[in-house]
Amino acid sequence: MTSLSSLLLPMAFIGGGNMASALIGGLVKNGTPASAIHVVEPLEATRQALQSQHGVRTIAAADASLNNCALVVWAVKPQVFKEAALLTQAHIPKALHLSVAAGIGSDSIAAWLHTERVVRAMPNTPALVGLGQTGLFARSAVSPEEQQAISDMLGLVGESLWVKEEALLDAVTAVSGSGPAYVFYFLEAMVDAGVHMGLTPEQAHQLAVGTLVGAAELARSSSDTPAVLRERVTSKGGTTYAALTVMQDKGIHASLVEAMQAARARAQSLGKELGG
Repeated sequence: MTSLSSLLLPMAFIGGGNMASALIGGLVKNGTPASAIHVVEPLEATRQALQSQHGVRTIAAADASLNNCALVVWAVKPQVFKEAALLTQAHIPKALHLSVAAGIGSDSIAAWLHTERVVRAMPNTPALVGLGQTGLFARSAVSPEEQQAISDMLGLVGESLWVKEEALLDAVTAVSGSGPAYVFYFLEAMVDAGVHMGLTPEQAHQLAVGTLVGAAELARSSSDTPAVLRERVTSKGGTTYAALTVMQDKGIHASLVEAMQAARARAQSLGKELGG
């Protein structure tokens, strides 16, 4: 059980969606008192679900009960971040701020909240099952102790890494933030192919998911590069070679790289569109 640093308590979540729920679940499971967590969430059904699942205090709008919060986690949609920040800023004078909103730059967040104590995070949805990957960037006013406390907190739902340049968070978005969708897309194709070749949907799903999980764990535990691991299961003239030859002929590798560059470009443009 991990004890959360007192630097982060009490804390408030602005927005109570899936990512907030994942973090809250990890915190409570690992010993953080539910009474130390506040959630601002306008949707009544979401508030009730959070209260029922985690026992945290929820409110529909920010108020003076947030005044002593040491950390505020911004888990709102990028399109409503500015409005939420302007409505909340007066109630959180002492807080360190952690944003998990995609695309919104820390310059904008600092301006809206009138503070330089801002950390940006780019998590991904496997955090919902404790296997998240989160990229982090801290502005200079965030202390090393606070950075470590944030790392410890996010360690409850997966792994994290810090980048020294904020622009690199757009690359994190392209690789891991959007990455689960690429995996699911590939998984869809594997299942469809299995069904077309005579397997039942259930059989194809089991084989495809199990293969992806196993291959990922093998890559995680091995000191070899993915290229070396691929070569080890590819015999010249064999079945794997036949499949990979088609993928190479179709330009799948280049298409994936191009797709991830498009994701990064969109993250960059979102920051410009919504950060005003």
